[in-house]
Amino acid sequence: MSQPPSEPPQGGFGAPQDQPPTPPTPPVPPAAPAQGGFGAPPNTPQDTPPPPAAPPAPGYGYPQQPGPYAQPGPYAQQPQQPQQPGPYAQPPQQPTGPYAQPPQQPGPYAQPGPYAQPGPYGQQPAYGQQPPYGQQPAYGSGYGYPGQAQYPGGPGGPGTPPPPPGGSKNPFKGRPAMVVGAAVAALLVVGGTVWAVSGGGGDDGKKPVAQDSKGGKASSSADPVNPGDGSGNGGGDPEDLNAGRQAGEAKVLWYKQAPDAPGSGADAPGLWITDKAAVKAAYTQVFAYNVGDGKPTWDPITFPQPICAVTPQKTSDDKVVVAYKSGAGDSAKCNQLQQIDLDTGAKGWSGKVADGALFDSTLTIELSVTGKTLMVGRSQSGTAYDITSGKKLWDKKNYGQACYPAAFAGGAKLLSVASCGAATDTEHDEVQQLDPATGKVKWTTKIPKGWTVERTYSVDPVVIYMTNKDQKKVNVTTFKDNGAVRSQLKSSDAFRPECGFAILDRDLTGCFGTAADANTLYLPTEAKSGANEIVAFDLSTGKEKWRVKSPAAESMLPLKMDGTRLIAYVEPSYDAGGQIVSIPTTGSSHKTTKLLQNPQGTASVENGFFSKAVDYVDGRFYISTTRLTGNDQSKEKLMLAYGK
Repeated sequence: MSQPPSEPPQGGFGAPQDQPPTPPTPPVPPAAPAQGGFGAPPNTPQDTPPPPAAPPAPGYGYPQQPGPYAQPGPYAQQPQQPQQPGPYAQPPQQPTGPYAQPPQQPGPYAQPGPYAQPGPYGQQPAYGQQPPYGQQPAYGSGYGYPGQAQYPGGPGGPGTPPPPPGGSKNPFKGRPAMVVGAAVAALLVVGGTVWAVSGGGGDDGKKPVAQDSKGGKASSSADPVNPGDGSGNGGGDPEDLNAGRQAGEAKVLWYKQAPDAPGSGADAPGLWITDKAAVKAAYTQVFAYNVGDGKPTWDPITFPQPICAVTPQKTSDDKVVVAYKSGAGDSAKCNQLQQIDLDTGAKGWSGKVADGALFDSTLTIELSVTGKTLMVGRSQSGTAYDITSGKKLWDKKNYGQACYPAAFAGGAKLLSVASCGAATDTEHDEVQQLDPATGKVKWTTKIPKGWTVERTYSVDPVVIYMTNKDQKKVNVTTFKDNGAVRSQLKSSDAFRPECGFAILDRDLTGCFGTAADANTLYLPTEAKSGANEIVAFDLSTGKEKWRVKSPAAESMLPLKMDGTRLIAYVEPSYDAGGQIVSIPTTGSSHKTTKLLQNPQGTASVENGFFSKAVDYVDGRFYISTTRLTGNDQSKEKLMLAYGK
């Protein structure tokens, strides 16, 4: 097999995605650069709404295709058409060998491979074409089970799916902000293959001033039990979720009711597990519960306005940053920051994020942590702070040929994705790795024209998922430590990580159901009938190494690496709870070993989370919702902890 070119040629790759119709993009009002650095926010922070501005050009979205987990229908019966070479494609080669197929459309870094054949769904409907009347999403599509509201409290009332990203690529489009709604999948093609994947500043020269305050004390044992606002001590069980628990099933160690939320719903982002506490944000509060018994470890922290962004990661000493809105109403900025110690509940420094230049607003922001660096992303720029002190470190501004940083991804590495040359013949994306301490660019990779970086399946190693709106194609590419192309994934299977919708733009780290180690990427296949599989891909070649089938009839999703073991979550069915399993990634055997079997009595609760955050730590499994319905009659759960 030939190797990827060292200098990627121009062009595109992949196949169409399924997404709901694109709604209008909310206007982003222009704002002059704000003066001053971080300081103590007022008791009731309010921003004077800026005058309305004409809406910017809508951000790039996904091509409109049939429903989120579209099943083979009349379109699948149409004959396959030969595909044309992509931008990184090498000249078509005559296929040989047992897997030989006619030449297919390679991706931007594509090479012909044994699995580069047409996907199981065949030719897709035209861009923007709706599914046939009566064709419904499959169970497990992220829209809930039959009879369940498709999206809690979303725009337009119950049952309305969350808005997808939309429009054309534009450096003035909004920040990805929080991920909302159910996990929604789409049909994607990589290297001629169908994949099922969801989805889809100003510097005033002043340094911020860190403000210290102390958090609350732990509640007493006399506190009420699960009163519905998240403050109960977890000592009782008014709703016995362990009733009828069978031999071998794990038990619900504790659970918490969701706090009150508006009828339109509210966000509940984040889930952080420390040695002591399971910490969860919901609407205007942050709650902390003892990992073993669910009793509060510290009083809830309450903010004057809804929480609008959190750091998905925590520091090594268990610090996070939460952002909340500056006021009420659609014009409120997401610009108030608060550092929190997850172990004690102490509030550290606080501050206000300044707007950037014209069109570079903080209506929505994204937060990430890399080492001790907090990265705050606006719509066209970013600012880095020392997460311990709140001191400003550096700015990431526009550069080169009108390149505007459009998104950031943190974790083991700090990545920046910029939109360059908007509305010109040279329009393209660029990916950079940044030094989190200094902002220095370690490497830059130019993405071919027409391709948009939508997700990072891993930041270390770097694995990105890209789409091409015009060609209605996608690609998954991994990069070397110097930014050079390492490989592209090649497979004939349909895959389905679960990714939320970013309201206005991309959400690089918004996917659940992918995992990676230094040399392997693990992705879940789409379950066409019966159990699905997890496939391990060699990141040096892009080829499949091995696969393992789900031990149940429901889908199995990778969660995280635990040494040389892959931890995976098997989704619940109607009559069985979910499972946590481990899979050895070395050696010749890759059979699953059951670590926990959740009780059947909570299967409806697990199924009822429209979008979720989960973790498995020290033998306990935690699952929480990331979206509150606001339905007072539903006895909505905020989170549960399972163990033996």
